Amino acid sequence: MCTGLKAGVNEKGLAWRPERLKEQGRVVTFSMSRLFGKHEAKFAATPLIDFPRATLEAPTIEKEEATKQEIEMPWNVIVHNDPVNLMSYVTMVFQRVFGYPRERAEKHMLEVHNNGRSILWSGVRERAELYVQQLHGYLLLATIEKTV
Repeated sequence: MCTGLKAGVNEKGLAWRPERLKEQGRVVTFSMSRLFGKHEAKFAATPLIDFPRATLEAPTIEKEEATKQEIEMPWNVIVHNDPVNLMSYVTMVFQRVFGYPRERAEKHMLEVHNNGRSILWSGVRERAELYVQQLHGYLLLATIEKTV
């Protein structure tokens, strides 16, 4: 192993320039290894750079506290139209997930079909996320958004 302190060429004809890294306060070490070709021997250098140890500061943690009004703010569960699922299947999913009677489930299904989306439920965010997850389980495209 050869430690490079000066720029130049070593006895094997390998050139290196450590002064650039030395100016930045880093130690440069070169590892020499031979690569044998068919007719000639070549030399390659792999620079190993040791960086100075930096001291890490403890991260500052800022707590964001939501007010009770923000937490209880109503969220909408929205189902979007997709060209894959049958109307009867979407109606059945609305009945199973939300417990809607057939007429109400068909009303929402037709709203999704004609308008591209329908607001199925409004309430607290945690429950809305649960409904969206259940609708995704039935392969329907559903999202939540804040009520304005």
